[in-house]
Amino acid sequence: MICSLGGFCLNWLVKKYKEISNKHKGFYFFIGLCFIFSMVFVHNNYLFYEHTIAKVKEAKLQETVDVTDIHGNEDKLFTQNIIAELKNGENRGELISLTNEYSLSGAYDQEYHVGNELFVSIDSTEDSTTLTGSIRDVKRDKYILFISWIFIFVLLIVGKKQGLFSIISLIVNAALLSFALDIYLNTSEISLLFLCSISAILFTIISLLLVNGLNGKTYAAIIATLLGTSSSLIITILVMFLTSEKGLRYEEMQFLTQPPQIVFMAGVLVGSLGAVMDVAITMSSSIFGLFEENNKISIKALKKSGLEIGKDIMGTMTNILFFAYVSGSIPMLVLFLKNASPLGFTLSMNLSLELTRALAGGIGIVLTIPLGLYTSLFFINRMRAKI
Repeated sequence: MICSLGGFCLNWLVKKYKEISNKHKGFYFFIGLCFIFSMVFVHNNYLFYEHTIAKVKEAKLQETVDVTDIHGNEDKLFTQNIIAELKNGENRGELISLTNEYSLSGAYDQEYHVGNELFVSIDSTEDSTTLTGSIRDVKRDKYILFISWIFIFVLLIVGKKQGLFSIISLIVNAALLSFALDIYLNTSEISLLFLCSISAILFTIISLLLVNGLNGKTYAAIIATLLGTSSSLIITILVMFLTSEKGLRYEEMQFLTQPPQIVFMAGVLVGSLGAVMDVAITMSSSIFGLFEENNKISIKALKKSGLEIGKDIMGTMTNILFFAYVSGSIPMLVLFLKNASPLGFTLSMNLSLELTRALAGGIGIVLTIPLGLYTSLFFINRMRAKI
């Protein structure tokens, strides 16, 4: 059965390859070469790291201990003896002896196996001929690169040209955000919220123009996104001012040297932007699609259809925001509740900021539906006047 499935997949790939034009074949061939080259490079890039890397050759379990904490939580502690080969540095090619202690729960540690690559620090060898050291972290770049390539291939297969532009916009947006944060860290006079606001405008324009091109649909989505995001931010700031921020727990930001309120609002702005942008382009694409199918359709019918589309996506998008924000707090919720913390205190400490972000994003989503609808209708009326 596996052979039959493999043969079917191979035949399907050959068929699809024959359907691709020569121009596109060259592009996919180039992408394939990039994939092969990058994977070969990341498996042999030890010399490009400053930290010492060791590859596990042997991993033996030395000791197992059952432990119970003061709250009755049971766990097991394991001790591994590891022999690894150094892959870079002055002692390249030599073996090093390492000790790894890990737990069954695996909260902050893990078991290592033969073939794992580790960042290590080497102990002083003045009084010993055998190299020893400690484990600092795991080298994961090849796994991250492989997952990234899967993401790229899926985008290209499903989105084709738009998928390629989506990848480009993602890279550009990541570079812009990194640049904005770098400016903020090196320039104390500029507000983080101001920098993120400028970045959000650039994110919106670059992403939508690259993916959808220069047309009325894109312009309507850009305007709706900016209006919806700014409206959401203004309402959130106003509510926080009127309530004196009561109920918001900034304890998780206590390590910051900057005012947590500004950092929190910048996170709200960037976090809600993606969902608002999604709603805006969905609304404009739907309205323009109806108009392109029948350019004689009435504005009343377009408005009615747009509102129905908005109602359908409103619930799912707000749920997406809620689950995206709350999911990150699940480990801390379990930890607090497992240690007998009161439910109200646990929820307040871990969900106050996440729920506020979700509510702010939800407001932006709801506002973007009519904004996207009427902005699209404005551009359609202009197009109709030229016909």
